[in-house]
Amino acid sequence: MKELLEYREKLIARLSEATKEFCEVCERFANPFEKVDGDWNVHQIASHTRDVEHLIYGERVRKTLSEDNPHFKSFNADAWMAEYYNKDEPLNKILLDFDTNITALCNTLKNIKREDWSRLSNHESAGNELTLQLWVEKSLAHIEEHLKALKK
Repeated sequence: MKELLEYREKLIARLSEATKEFCEVCERFANPFEKVDGDWNVHQIASHTRDVEHLIYGERVRKTLSEDNPHFKSFNADAWMAEYYNKDEPLNKILLDFDTNITALCNTLKNIKREDWSRLSNHESAGNELTLQLWVEKSLAHIEEHLKALKK
């Protein structure tokens, strides 16, 4: 049990660290519209990462904490970007919103009960009995995936 508690503490800490690192890397680019990952530029990656973390993974964590076995639909990132991406939104606002959202999420996670990490949800394509911990792990993996792309 001690190892699991330590793992969760490190998971929260890394989520915060990865967010700060992501923001710092984005700010290093002289041109935020420079293509860095296929057809996506820094600004698009930052916007996408912020939106997915708040509206998808963050929302899944919040609902899993507050509802009994919530059901989640699949998310189409390309469709979301096509409809909601705003190239005129300042990069510093995107990054500030992202950092604020993840900080709030980490503060929530630091204060939940041990058994809350095992609260269940289900997803239309990923299946049933998905824990809150899984959504936190997926959130971190998503941030680190885009952080790696930005560092290339």
